[in-house]
Amino acid sequence: MPMAKGPPKPPTTKPLLRRAFGGAGPDICFHDLRHTYATLLLSQGTHPKLVQELLGHATIAMTLDTYSHFLPSMGDQTVRAMETALS
Repeated sequence: MPMAKGPPKPPTTKPLLRRAFGGAGPDICFHDLRHTYATLLLSQGTHPKLVQELLGHATIAMTLDTYSHFLPSMGDQTVRAMETALS
């Protein structure tokens, strides 16, 4: 019997998710749920620092580098903030 190459693969959550959806749900993994969670929080205006803490990211930069492209209104909010500050 040949030996497996590389480190052993950890078990995935896919079987658990399939069971949770009764086998009829979408083909998703835990990372997909995590990414959706962060994206929804940010799109609803949750402060990125809180999202960083909830996700367990070491730095706010990691969170913003990963998810800032999901914040199309960020530019609009910045413009409004500057207009308010200068008026």
